[in-house]
Amino acid sequence: MPIATTNPATGQVLKTYDPMSDEQVDAAIERADLAFRQLRDTSFAQRARWLTAAADLLDAERDATARLMTTEMGKTYAAAQAEVTKCATACRFYAANAERMLADEPADAPAVKATRAFVRYQPIGPVLAVMPWNFPLWQVMRFAAPALMAGNTGLLKHASNVPQTALYLEDLFRRAGFPEGAFSTLLVGSDVVDRILADPRVRAATLTGSEAAGRSIAASAGRELKKTVLELGGSDPFVVMPSADLDKAAEVATTARCQNNGQSCIAAKRFIVHTDVFDAFAEKFAARMSALRVGDPMDSGTDVGPLASERGRDDVHAQVQDAVDNGATVLCGGEKPAGDGWFYPPTVVTDLKPGMRMWSEEVFGPVAGLYRAASYDEAIEIANGTNFGLGSNAWTEDPAEQERFATDLDAGNVFINGMTTSYPELPFGGVKNSGYGRELSAVGMREFCNTKTVWIGAGEAGAGAGAHAE
Repeated sequence: MPIATTNPATGQVLKTYDPMSDEQVDAAIERADLAFRQLRDTSFAQRARWLTAAADLLDAERDATARLMTTEMGKTYAAAQAEVTKCATACRFYAANAERMLADEPADAPAVKATRAFVRYQPIGPVLAVMPWNFPLWQVMRFAAPALMAGNTGLLKHASNVPQTALYLEDLFRRAGFPEGAFSTLLVGSDVVDRILADPRVRAATLTGSEAAGRSIAASAGRELKKTVLELGGSDPFVVMPSADLDKAAEVATTARCQNNGQSCIAAKRFIVHTDVFDAFAEKFAARMSALRVGDPMDSGTDVGPLASERGRDDVHAQVQDAVDNGATVLCGGEKPAGDGWFYPPTVVTDLKPGMRMWSEEVFGPVAGLYRAASYDEAIEIANGTNFGLGSNAWTEDPAEQERFATDLDAGNVFINGMTTSYPELPFGGVKNSGYGRELSAVGMREFCNTKTVWIGAGEAGAGAGAHAE
């Protein structure tokens, strides 16, 4: 895939880039390694000043940066502005809290026959981040902000269709004051990732992307015995029970499915509705989906912009067509529009059954699958009947059902009576084929730290304390 900015609203190629040479990649890795040696010895206070400066730049440049993202991948301008603001918020969160999150944790010294024992969190070195195009700023920032505050350095291999956003991120951290090489963008294809991971100076990797990409990078990192964190998408359930506020559920369901033009790993994709309220919810939901305005993402009146690529739109339409060809019913949408740009209408499909692609595959576009469940147990069976396990939603006013959903939904995130989203304060990640490890919060920050046990004895008296241990 060429490294280029192609406006998905028009299909026009705006800017192209030559891939970096092997020598340029090696130089970037060397700079990252040298910057790590400097950054790990700086104080949290100094790192916080730099990260706060990055937040200030994001706020000051919000509109121009948002316009850049909209041009590169098609999200609405309003959504892009919100993304920039969210990144600034995350920078300030980690600037304010990293020192506390990574403070030494005292252990029970007498229990381990020590005069003092504790856990210390220390950075491990340059980390390779392989990131997707759908949230081109936020996906990177939720790795970069905690990694830099921990004292690590970052090497970004971004998606090939958002090169300008990728270069902006490198420039952002440089202008904020971080040492040269603390965060570098590598304009390379995916074929170079194995070689980067094999470099002994690169200590770990994080990837957000497809299941196939996750398997590939995990295999490469495994050969090198390097830590990975993987977030590989999902086919999130949105369960509606009889006690739910149907109007609110339908309103949030529409946003949850069509956020980012339907191109979000944690977008609700499978809407599982109890049979007692199925017809009422389906009517409300389809009406709201039909009312969304599709068009120019820079227009303030647009709700849904284009998909990021022509291939992406073709894949979504093929999944819908496969369902229709095998007996599914389209309540709204489902037709690929003519004209320029890679637009697709908000679509609701029901009467789905096993064997259809939509039953088992993630649909990365504004298409909702509607499923009928006769009971709580059947709703859980459908919800968990996928290889993915990233996010999940449940709508019920019954406290007992809320507790059961919190336990029974097989996902890394459970949101009840609200839309799944990510917060710097909360861990984010999945189970099953949605990946492993966590981003965000203290948990995510520690993923790329050496969790070091420190045991201090009392000279000769403690010398033999661990003689029979293991």
